[in-house]
Amino acid sequence: MPLEPACLTHATDGTPVSEIYGDIYHSAAGGHAQARHVFLAGNGLPARWQGRERFVILETGFGLGLNFLATWLAWRDDPQRCQELHFISFEKHPFQATDLALAQAAWPEFALLAEQLRQHWPVLQPGVYRLEFDSARVVLTLVFGDAVDTLPRLATAVDAFYLDGFSPARNPELWSPALCRSLARVAVSGATLATWSVAASVRQSLAAAQFDVEKRPGFAGKRQMLVARYAQGDSG
Repeated sequence: MPLEPACLTHATDGTPVSEIYGDIYHSAAGGHAQARHVFLAGNGLPARWQGRERFVILETGFGLGLNFLATWLAWRDDPQRCQELHFISFEKHPFQATDLALAQAAWPEFALLAEQLRQHWPVLQPGVYRLEFDSARVVLTLVFGDAVDTLPRLATAVDAFYLDGFSPARNPELWSPALCRSLARVAVSGATLATWSVAASVRQSLAAAQFDVEKRPGFAGKRQMLVARYAQGDSG
């Protein structure tokens, strides 16, 4: 099935919005700060990758590439960083590179990294694309297609998860029990997970997939967020 690319539109306050899902791509209070608070800190990063040979992150919605860029920058800035950082991200409605350039201009701290990303940006066709940066020490695997269909076929071992689809009310399939079971299938014992959503359905789906879920203070005006740890196989 051909991809339906995303179209870049903005709310009245300038926040990028998805016309397809009627939801924002990141908080109006600041995309980079949200990525650091929710996804990096929520997964104990950068501390958890320090001294590791390889660290694997899986994200459920690539969007504008904000979480990847924030993670890549944090990795570059960390003198104790892991030797290899692998970032896997799914996107059902990817942007054209020209739209990425317009949106990413809002984050000048990512300018050099974002330019490299756009130079490697693949054609908008369903498939799996491997993008290498920093002498292949940073690998971005982009999966263009529906994560509900493609994630069950993924063969890897994941250390940390970024759950960043659109709102469960608007995109329930990306937060479903089946999707959470697919996450658990590739999780290493002790893998962590973070998301801005605290919806009861999300907590229940994660718990049913053997993730221990905990609420923490959210970002900016959002009172709470979720972190979780995969407990299957733990010895205690």
